[in-house]
Amino acid sequence: MTNVWLPPMNAIDVMTKNVVSVEPETPTRAVAKLLLDKSISAVPVVDATGAAIGMVSESDLIGREINRRASSRVWWLEMLAEGENLATEFLEHLRADDRPVREVMRAPVVSVAEDTPVQAIAEILQEHHIKRVPVLRNGRVVGIVSRADLVRALAQTRKR
Repeated sequence: MTNVWLPPMNAIDVMTKNVVSVEPETPTRAVAKLLLDKSISAVPVVDATGAAIGMVSESDLIGREINRRASSRVWWLEMLAEGENLATEFLEHLRADDRPVREVMRAPVVSVAEDTPVQAIAEILQEHHIKRVPVLRNGRVVGIVSRADLVRALAQTRKR
C-alpha cells in the first residue's frame, strides 16, 4: 500500500485522454519512432476491436534488443566451441531485423476503469512494478494514467 496521500479523484479526472495505440503486427521500429515523435514512453497494443491486449514501452523495446544480442553472442561462442552448423531458426532470427510488437509487448494488460480511485491506481502501479495503466470503458482504451498524472494530481491538490 502506498504511504502518500492522493486526492479523492478517479482515473477519469487525471487520465491522459488522447491515447496513441498500436496494433500487434506493428513493427518494433515503427513503435520506437512513434514513441519518439509523440514524446511518450509507452503505448497500449490493441486488437481490431480496440481492446487492450498488451503494453509496450521503451524498456520493452530496448530490453528485447539487448536480450537478442546477448543470446546471439552466447550462441556464436557455443557454435565456435562445438563446431556445430548454424541453426536455420537462428539464421532467420538474425535476418529479421524488425519484429512485430506482439513479440515484445507485456501481456496481459493491467488496467483500471474510469471510476477507479487514484489511490487505488497508485497501489496498482506499485504492486505490479509498472509506470502506467490504460483506462478502459467497455473493454476499450479511453485513457492512460501514468505516475506523472498522479504527481500532477497531487501537486494541484496541494496548491488549493
